[in-house]
Amino acid sequence: MNKPSIKPQNPCFSSGPCAKRPGWSLAALANATLGRSHRAKAGKEKLKEVIERSRDVLGIPEDYLLGIVPASDTGAVEMAMWSLLGARGVDILAWESFGKGWATDCKKQLKLQDLRVLEAPYGHLPDLTTVDWTRDVVFTWNGTTSGVRVANGDWIPDNREGLSICDATSAAFAMELSWEKLDVVTWSWQKVLGGEAAHGMLALSQRAVERLKNYTPTWPIPKIFQLTKDGALIQDIFSGATINTPSMLCVEDALDGLQWAKESGGLPELIKRSEQNLLCLTNWVNETPWVDFLCPDPTLRSCTSVTFKIVDPWYLAQPKEKQALILKDFTSLLEKEGAAYDIGAYRDAPSGLRIWAGATIEAGNLDALLPWLNWGWFSIKQSLTQAA
Repeated sequence: MNKPSIKPQNPCFSSGPCAKRPGWSLAALANATLGRSHRAKAGKEKLKEVIERSRDVLGIPEDYLLGIVPASDTGAVEMAMWSLLGARGVDILAWESFGKGWATDCKKQLKLQDLRVLEAPYGHLPDLTTVDWTRDVVFTWNGTTSGVRVANGDWIPDNREGLSICDATSAAFAMELSWEKLDVVTWSWQKVLGGEAAHGMLALSQRAVERLKNYTPTWPIPKIFQLTKDGALIQDIFSGATINTPSMLCVEDALDGLQWAKESGGLPELIKRSEQNLLCLTNWVNETPWVDFLCPDPTLRSCTSVTFKIVDPWYLAQPKEKQALILKDFTSLLEKEGAAYDIGAYRDAPSGLRIWAGATIEAGNLDALLPWLNWGWFSIKQSLTQAA
């Protein structure tokens, strides 16, 4: 097989931090309020603008509170769990690494006594009909490490008694979120809009706000997770006054990404771009015998963090240790050639490939990538077969 002659103009296919928006350069950060306090008027205005633009692009209901919080999506989810859980029983859905992580924290850190973990293997969803909505429910909308998403919010009842707490970090800006079904939604800047890391977003419905006002957990809450003070909601968090010092460079970059999203056609266009990228990868899989989706159900496949398993009989005949080395050689070869960076499966996930297909990925770059994947696999296989 001949080596392809055309490389992706942007070989960044990592699932986080993700590719910057098309046309991005350092010039996009020229207006950052550097050397200024984030509590000064200029800094607060920038932070508040991130909140307002995020609400606008995502179509978040006006009565939802929206704030910028520390420690990326992880910090936002932990803040919600530490502040809200414990009032009633909890169901956690775990079908990939992060859901399993939230379950571990609830069991070992919060030590919840009434906890159910509804699990499914990578590539699948738990049985959503078994979720008990008299309880609080924690789940990922899109499993970033498994490539599996919920199809919609129809499985969440309007008359639920518990809160629905949704980690939406690789779904926001690429999938239609059912806001009326979600009481807490979290995401980070470094996913679909290609922003920089370490900052999270937290959206709260009025049901979640009422819980905060009327319930105090039995455990002490670290300052960085506190949403209330002396029994009252800390309103400043939702107007741009962050708990800790944010990076104003990252804030400027987030504003740039949000402006690009709005100018590109808003949420419908972002969703369309991601879905078209998934279709491109689907067509490739249908024509490629050595690879398949990790998720067997087409209706549940992620359009952002797209995961693949290797089904080549030659590869499957190798010992597990050898398979890991083969995949490492494969991804290293593509990186060396400048064709694809960071496309190996997540460290806790089954061995395979993971290609980010969110809205900042241009279709032309995916088209250019696919021949390199085939060439890389052929080259690695041929080299190892001859050596044997």
